[in-house]
Amino acid sequence: CYLDVGLARTSTGAKVFGVLKGAVDGGLNIPHGCKRFPGYDNDAGEFNAEIHRKHIFGQHVADYMNMLQQDDEDVFKRQFSQYIKNGVTADGMEGMYKKVHASIREDPEHKPKAPKEVKTKRWNRSKLSLQQRRDRVAQKKASFLKKLAEQEDDE
Repeated sequence: CYLDVGLARTSTGAKVFGVLKGAVDGGLNIPHGCKRFPGYDNDAGEFNAEIHRKHIFGQHVADYMNMLQQDDEDVFKRQFSQYIKNGVTADGMEGMYKKVHASIREDPEHKPKAPKEVKTKRWNRSKLSLQQRRDRVAQKKASFLKKLAEQEDDE
């Protein structure tokens, strides 16, 4: 099994390597190295698993949340509005991810979502049927003839 990244950028810490890590953790045998995972130090040439663990459990996001909350409350509320709405805090981030991972391990089967009822907008008019076009022409013809008759009566 190989990972074909296609046109995705393969820079260190890219999302495609998160997919690779999930696939490897899920049991697929994909040849890889740890150089592209978050936590690899290019200068020292070694991999720090603790930093990688923090990225898996969202601690880098929690740190950013705490920094924004202390520095600029308005930016924090705008950036993390959905987190606030759903009651996700920086302190509960790791627990949330542990709970998600446990539920995936418990039942890994994909459950399709119920389809949403979406009403599409039409920006152009729908086409008229042949009968509708003939009726429209007849109305215009009748209107034109009526105007002609009125003009002749006025003269």
